[in-house]
Amino acid sequence: MSPRSEYDAAYFTMLRAVEERDALLRYREYLHAERARVDAFAEGTRDAAAGVHRRVRRTIERTDRPLLEELGRRRTVVLDELARIDERIDAAQAFVTECEDEVASLRT
Repeated sequence: MSPRSEYDAAYFTMLRAVEERDALLRYREYLHAERARVDAFAEGTRDAAAGVHRRVRRTIERTDRPLLEELGRRRTVVLDELARIDERIDAAQAFVTECEDEVASLRT
């Protein structure tokens, strides 16, 4: 492989690594926002019917429990992802740094 081809391969690998790291950073922001959204929606669902007599809201009340259970499952998945995302970002950043070093060494 020629030096130019080797440099190009390293450079494009670095670009893909940066793209992956940036995607993980955006994903972390999304996860934090999603946790807040799910929590707010669940709280709003529980609080919204507080002033309405139960007999009147019986039809819609039947969906409260399944809805809150699904929101709980969604929240669990979001929390699981949040527990792992920083480690994934650190690994992606380490790979970006490694790629940047390789590109710099091939540039000279």
